Amino acid sequence: MHFDPRTQRALREAGLDAGAIADASDRVAELVAEDADRLRAFFAADGPYYSDMELAHSTAETQEHPTADVDLFTHGSDLRGYLSLDGWGVPVEGGRVLRTAAADGDADEGSDGDDGGESGEGSEDAAGDGIERPGLVELSLGETIHGRVRFARDPEEL
Repeated sequence: MHFDPRTQRALREAGLDAGAIADASDRVAELVAEDADRLRAFFAADGPYYSDMELAHSTAETQEHPTADVDLFTHGSDLRGYLSLDGWGVPVEGGRVLRTAAADGDADEGSDGDDGGESGEGSEDAAGDGIERPGLVELSLGETIHGRVRFARDPEEL
């Protein structure tokens, strides 16, 4: 079960039985795994990547990263891993897709949490692997950054 005891109690009080709570918990894990796949797909292509990361050696609002790679794993509702950028790296403590590459209009904000989240409708990639290609993602980064950072393939997306 991926819900803490308080959340489980609230769900029971809202009228869900144990089976429905377990189904919801399983669905959360599925959504996190899907988002991890989509985040991997975003970072799978060659750079450059752009971010709104604040860097000590730069005054620019948008950073350009020639290379990036992400190694993610999931466990229940947790999405964790490591992001390598331009020869250095940082732990990933959560992430979500904010907008798919084919989506028009405003970003679908997804959830307020660090993990998972929903995204707008988009098309499958040209290779036909069934994974939507995100245009804008957000990662919660750990030590050295300690914050949420948005990444895009097009600097205008930020």
